[in-house]
Amino acid sequence: MEQNIENKIDYKSRLYNLYRFNKKKIYIFVFILISILIASIFLKYNSNKKDILISENYIKAGVFLSLDKKEEAIKIYEEIIFSKNEFYSILALNTLLDKNLISQNNKILDYFSAVEKIQKSSEQNDIIKFKKALFLLEQSNFEEGNNLLQNLVDKNSKLKSLAEEILSK
Repeated sequence: MEQNIENKIDYKSRLYNLYRFNKKKIYIFVFILISILIASIFLKYNSNKKDILISENYIKAGVFLSLDKKEEAIKIYEEIIFSKNEFYSILALNTLLDKNLISQNNKILDYFSAVEKIQKSSEQNDIIKFKKALFLLEQSNFEEGNNLLQNLVDKNSKLKSLAEEILSK
């Protein structure tokens, strides 16, 4: 029993000595930990706020498009594409392509380049490359389109069967 009490006292005194000799280091560590926590909360909040703003812009562009205000819709879709949002950039590009809003091939290829630079899953990358290959084939750029499709086949992508089917035609 006496030994147990001595161990508790010895443990408390060692803990107190550790605190007394390393007081500055402990305070600095706690300060850095709190700073990192506050910074991560702030960055998460800003990211969430930016995502909400981009989603509102996407909806606004859709409304402009339905009201036949194509120029305003195109400007907003371009902003969304270059905002490099993983979700809405791809949607904006798909909308521009599906609705044939842009007739300049160079601009569309720039949009594809911007969307390809966004970090996303390999499946999404493959879908973007597939869509780009289809666009290039539609614009009579057979060599580059076939190269993209062949890369998908060589990569053993989930789109391999579709790419092989298009290449065989």
